[in-house]
Amino acid sequence: MRLFAAVWPPDDVLDHLDLALAAVRGRSGPDDAVRWTARDAWHLTSAFYGTLPDAVVDALAADLAAHAAGLEPFDLRLAGAGVFAHRTLWVGASGDVAAATALAAAARAAGDAHGAPPDPRVRHRPHLTVGRVRPGGRPPRRRGAPPGARGPGRAAAWPDDLGPAETFERALAVYQGPVWTVAEVTLVESRPGEGRGGGPLYTPLGRFPLGR
Repeated sequence: MRLFAAVWPPDDVLDHLDLALAAVRGRSGPDDAVRWTARDAWHLTSAFYGTLPDAVVDALAADLAAHAAGLEPFDLRLAGAGVFAHRTLWVGASGDVAAATALAAAARAAGDAHGAPPDPRVRHRPHLTVGRVRPGGRPPRRRGAPPGARGPGRAAAWPDDLGPAETFERALAVYQGPVWTVAEVTLVESRPGEGRGGGPLYTPLGRFPLGR
């Protein structure tokens, strides 16, 4: 079973981000330039456990619950944006980032006790992945045209030579979502390719409150 631990923002936070992304989706180039992550899959990964035997799931859940109980709820907000490896589009977080980092460390410790291998792909900063640029999704820069040039008298907020990743990053660079209180961590099963649009299907296996 492929598992991870994550924080799921509440609906009002997702609504706010969805509205901000609506304009970006129309400015990031052709419709197929970016594979946008389904809204119901938006989350902040705390720890990725990889594939573990079904027999350890209950024990992992119990340990994750125990680690969560030793932490206190904390406030976060989605803020800013960036791109990993010129391809993965993400929205960052601000607020009590130190507490989010402590939650990630606790979630990883729960996995370590049950043989979960360390995953170098996990970024140890709170972020929410909203899309991935498809291969070939960045248009070539036009020869002889400076960045952003579109001809005389045609000022452009979004230059023609920007690819979808750059357009996204500029559009959400100063994004600030509403504050919410992180009060639980969720253990999730991931089934690649079974979700909407060929993405992963996420099934919550347990939600564990922070604090005793």
